[in-house]
Amino acid sequence: MNKISIFFAGLTALMLASCAAPANVVYFQDSQDKEISTEIDNSQIRLRPGDKISIIVNCNGVELMNQFNMPYVARYVGSTQEISLGNTGISGYIIDSEGKIDFPVVGEIPVAGMTRPEVAKTIRDELTSRDLVRDPVVTVDYMNLYFSVMGEVAHPGRFAITRDNVNILEALSMAGDLTILGRRDNVMVLREENGVQKTYLVDLRSAAGLSKSPVFYINQNDVIYVSPNAMRTRQSTVNGNNVVSTSFWISIASLAATLVSTITVVAMNMQNMK
Repeated sequence: MNKISIFFAGLTALMLASCAAPANVVYFQDSQDKEISTEIDNSQIRLRPGDKISIIVNCNGVELMNQFNMPYVARYVGSTQEISLGNTGISGYIIDSEGKIDFPVVGEIPVAGMTRPEVAKTIRDELTSRDLVRDPVVTVDYMNLYFSVMGEVAHPGRFAITRDNVNILEALSMAGDLTILGRRDNVMVLREENGVQKTYLVDLRSAAGLSKSPVFYINQNDVIYVSPNAMRTRQSTVNGNNVVSTSFWISIASLAATLVSTITVVAMNMQNMK
């Protein structure tokens, strides 16, 4: 009877452990009580065909400026109204399949593979070399660049990229951070590179490894997927649609504890009868 009691006690402890929150949820475990210094490649996003960017040229003279800035077009039902560019807004340039944009007056300019500063410099050089504008200030911004976050995060979804150097920690923060059921050691980043879909694995528990990862900084169209941990996997049923609640396991543990207690009392009574 003692062996049976031990068996049920162990079963109860196992069930309770399965209901407990996983302990391995701490970020940057290798930096506890010490300082870690690693060099980070401060890479910028490079534009691709299909990306949309805004380009604003500022120079002396509104009329001259309007030659190089696309007007803001407001469309209403049954009509189209064109508004001169002031501080109202600006239409964007979509990079075509050949990696080019059609810039006013200048014509086609190849920009695929460039960063925002490189695009701005290219346009500035074109304007000055053709003696079209003196000392122009060119500003380039992203308009349709996004990344997606899926899996065990608080708020999965698609998020806009409005600047360079958005790192994976910022991206996960925008999605509300990982839930307690997300694996910190197995965050996947799907990225298209030169027409090839690649998958990278990121371990958020390692500060040194994270900063060296090629996906530390997010690119346009990246998909971040947070895998479920073992507890979430155990909770899933065979068909994957229903989830066994924690209260279910608590009930099982309570039943097991009751059985252990009952068996122990019966065993003691039997010994007393002898």
